Amino acid sequence: MGYLYFTRHGQTIWNVENKICGATDIALTELGYRQAEELGQKILDEKIKIDEILYSPLIRAAKTAEYISKVTGIPMREELRLKEQNFGKYESTPRDGAEFAEMKAHFIYDFDGGETMLHLAQRIYDLLDELAKEAEDKTYLLVAHNGISRIVHSYFHNMENEEFANFGIKNCEICRYEFR
Repeated sequence: MGYLYFTRHGQTIWNVENKICGATDIALTELGYRQAEELGQKILDEKIKIDEILYSPLIRAAKTAEYISKVTGIPMREELRLKEQNFGKYESTPRDGAEFAEMKAHFIYDFDGGETMLHLAQRIYDLLDELAKEAEDKTYLLVAHNGISRIVHSYFHNMENEEFANFGIKNCEICRYEFR
């Protein structure tokens, strides 16, 4: 039995503007950088044992991981599978748009040129299956995105479709999961 930690990147410009970031590479705000540093300090203060940080290649997650690593000294490496879902035609549209909210519940819809939830789940579940094999010896912090958080959460917890579609975490919130 071992543990896995997950956090969402710090605040971005599009978070402030209430836009869907998805696979679009959007930078952190000044608050986003502070949130990352504060999370690093929280990890130190609470003596959370993490051996390695794996992060999404998108700049908002990479910079968040970098700031956490600077504060904690935890080594980090890029993990391509942690890249956020491509929301196709919904990239840069309002996060709370009614049409997008409805389409998120269609798990085999690719958002007209993006990635289906099922394809996203496959790549994240494959990664989590690999990490589960190492969980006795190594604890990871995944630094990624809100869409990835819902897949990670579903790996560890049963969820109904609506609950899954509405799940999310705050910027730089840290969640702990237990492999069994």
